[in-house]
Amino acid sequence: MNEEQVWLEQARQGDKDAFGKIIEAYQTPVYNLAYRMLNNAGEAEDAAQEAFIRAFTRLSSYDPHHKFSTWLLSITSNYCIDQLRKRRAILLSIDEPLAPHPALMSDKTAAPEAQMVQGEQQELVQALLQELAPDYREAVVLRYWYEMSYEEIAEVMDTSVSAIKSRLFRARKQLAEIGVVKGLHPVTEGVAV
Repeated sequence: MNEEQVWLEQARQGDKDAFGKIIEAYQTPVYNLAYRMLNNAGEAEDAAQEAFIRAFTRLSSYDPHHKFSTWLLSITSNYCIDQLRKRRAILLSIDEPLAPHPALMSDKTAAPEAQMVQGEQQELVQALLQELAPDYREAVVLRYWYEMSYEEIAEVMDTSVSAIKSRLFRARKQLAEIGVVKGLHPVTEGVAV
């Protein structure tokens, strides 16, 4: 039994300190997923907190035969999708600049020119992601940022592997079309799609 499994077992028995260790281990991937989906640092923090609360209260439903990270990211992505659905009724300004994720900010020791190029690429990637439908965005983020297999993504998104392949194909096509319309290279810069 590895350390994570010990923490999970202790947390399932109500040990909040053990669950605190789980939070420490997964806070970055949970926050990053929420940020990529919601594109708002404050909302991503709230979503991450809510995901951990939901995970703790539903630990009894976790199946240890599956990866815990997949289960936790599934909770996170489902919460984010709910938030995106609520957002549809609110009109947001298209002219607002998109800030890159703080964890993706370039290394301070890098040359200023390299920092600027990296920052521009990150803003471009985030802007392109925001053009995708939530289901496509979620599949792209899970595949290319979290390097999940098609099977893991299908489990997180509660769908079939063929549906995931289809969503990723359509998302790549849509990203390429957006890139052409915006005068970018047909293969989107900064995203290995």
